[in-house]
Amino acid sequence: MKRVKNRLPHISWKTGTKILLSVITLIYISSFVGAREMRKLYAGQISAITRDRNGLEITIHPNIKGHYMRPADPPAGGVPEEFINLLVKKEDRFFYYHLGINPLSIMRSIVRYPFTRRFGGSSTLTQQLVKTLLGNENERTLGNKIVESLYTVSLELHASKKEILAMYADTAYLGSQTQGIVEASKTYFSIPPEALTTAETLQLLATLNSPSDYPGTPRNKRKAIALAQQLEISIEETDVGMEVRPQDDGPYQRKNVSMFELSAWAEKCVSPCSLTIDQELTDTIRKILRTNLDSPSFASVDNGAVVVIGINKDSGENDLLAIIGSPHPKSSTHGRQINMAVRPRAIGSTAKPFIYAKAFEKGARPYTQVEDTEYKYDIGTGFAFYPKNYDGKYRGTVTLHEALSNSLNVPAVRTLEYVGLDTFYKFLIDDLRFEPLQPLETYQLSIALGGLEMDLLTLTNYFGLFPTQGTLKPLRASTNDIAELPMADPYGTHAVIDKKFAQLTTKILSDRETSINQFGLRSNLNLPANNYAVKTGTSYDYHDSWTIGYTPDFIVGVWLGNSDNKPMQRVSGSVGAGKIWHEVMETILNSPYNKKTPFDFSEVKEYTDSGSIEYGLVGDNYQVARGLMDLKNLMLQPHNYDTLEFTEGMSVPLVANKPSTWYVEDAYVGEGTSATWRPAGPGDYIVSARAENGETQEARVIIKNEE
Repeated sequence: MKRVKNRLPHISWKTGTKILLSVITLIYISSFVGAREMRKLYAGQISAITRDRNGLEITIHPNIKGHYMRPADPPAGGVPEEFINLLVKKEDRFFYYHLGINPLSIMRSIVRYPFTRRFGGSSTLTQQLVKTLLGNENERTLGNKIVESLYTVSLELHASKKEILAMYADTAYLGSQTQGIVEASKTYFSIPPEALTTAETLQLLATLNSPSDYPGTPRNKRKAIALAQQLEISIEETDVGMEVRPQDDGPYQRKNVSMFELSAWAEKCVSPCSLTIDQELTDTIRKILRTNLDSPSFASVDNGAVVVIGINKDSGENDLLAIIGSPHPKSSTHGRQINMAVRPRAIGSTAKPFIYAKAFEKGARPYTQVEDTEYKYDIGTGFAFYPKNYDGKYRGTVTLHEALSNSLNVPAVRTLEYVGLDTFYKFLIDDLRFEPLQPLETYQLSIALGGLEMDLLTLTNYFGLFPTQGTLKPLRASTNDIAELPMADPYGTHAVIDKKFAQLTTKILSDRETSINQFGLRSNLNLPANNYAVKTGTSYDYHDSWTIGYTPDFIVGVWLGNSDNKPMQRVSGSVGAGKIWHEVMETILNSPYNKKTPFDFSEVKEYTDSGSIEYGLVGDNYQVARGLMDLKNLMLQPHNYDTLEFTEGMSVPLVANKPSTWYVEDAYVGEGTSATWRPAGPGDYIVSARAENGETQEARVIIKNEE
């Protein structure tokens, strides 16, 4: 018989050892990659959390599975030892003795497969963790089991048993879109995991195999009691409750009520982003708003809004500190689920500071005199109107300082007329980047009486140009997002008016003594501080009540009204919004946001020519500026060097303080205290008014083509 020659290559023990070591090394390296992938998938299941500027949680966002998961925090105790011990005892008694795979369980599963046609049951904790991380909970195939086994061994080789248990406790699905013990403890019991009782721990463990039977349901209670018996734990049935424990701050909610206003910014603000909002301040202000509107004195008011903006002196943006658009955002009545902080409303007299600032830019001063008398104004619609003051009284000759301090209407219209409508339109559109509800030409002089609509957020941010010395800044809502204002085109930091005119306006708005005539000695506008300015506003027939005030450190805007535009019962700006504004200001004046920065009035000069202290600028020609808007001037409109944009069929109102004959380039136009001139086209025109007593006045008017 022939001897068969062994054709297998001879391998020495050294070579064999090298091959074996190489294989082991390759397996180890591959397992390292597998373990790293598991950690990556684990991290990907952690929910993003939006926080406020101080780190307080505002909302938790759903993860890639649509669930909510937050990892246990080791400094706070991590996963409770009792939960770990009972988990191992319930799910995997040999957890600490195997390499992630229980051979007996695998053999049992293989034997059962021909009869059940499925693999499953008796998986180790590590296998369950891997299955969850891979998202294979509902796909139990042989291929998936093999892949899961490879990842299981990889994780066991490169992670400690403690880490694996922590990952399991963080990612296990426990019903109600809840993953992990931390979120489950908050969701079901409103407590952190380290405060769980044995009964509550059993309720969570009973949920593992049946997530639809979560704590609080009768089936969960029965399963928890049965589990206690299985694990030989002695508990009383009464220890297994169906309700969360009462908490001082109420049951846990995944999003703070302020998400009503913040949702648009919070959705875009995920880790490591945080909002600029101060959550505690916001909650306090909402309580102030709610308490006031729920009181009998505000019975005719259903809605209100407050905006607080922090002024950053060393930054190109200001910060949104608080925005409250409803006192009761969870209420479905009275339009309280409408965010009124971003809804346009007629802004009343809060438009006046911008008008006066532009008048100062044109040459007027706080000591400039103006007549507060009944007067007829013709507007482009062909109608005339007679502006009246809030109290129905006329005060004769007043200064612009007195007029703005007391929010007089007739002088405001006269001041806007002096500024020029086209100039003011240009200021709103080009400088403030304002987007009006209607073409500005439809408002005309009624802008001075508060007919213009604007939302509280946009208007409050516009007021920031006064404490920032004439510079308009965008508003920052988060660490990586500029807030889009509802009625303004996006803009960067830019100068709007010269700082000296901003200082003059602030000087008037911060003068509480001059405003006594209108608001009295005791007023909601009076505060225990000397570095604040404030302006109120009330729209026609008490539909809207406004108060907006500022210091060099922050701005507070308040609006009151009804979402259905129903009028309030004589709730004016100072009485209605002013009361809430006062309480909010007192809160912030006693907060770190009040740095007690004084106003800068370095450009303002005192004048005593009239016998009392008045304010203007260095280098003023006092007499000229004082009489600049005197109604004794024959021609009231147009003003010298008014520049208008030509449109086909346009009409220019001509107004004098006494009956006159009107001429344009010596061509007769009409007679009376008012007339209408329709320019034929662009050009420079001389308009003249000739009174019966021989008094004559001229004005040069420039009509130009559209740019």
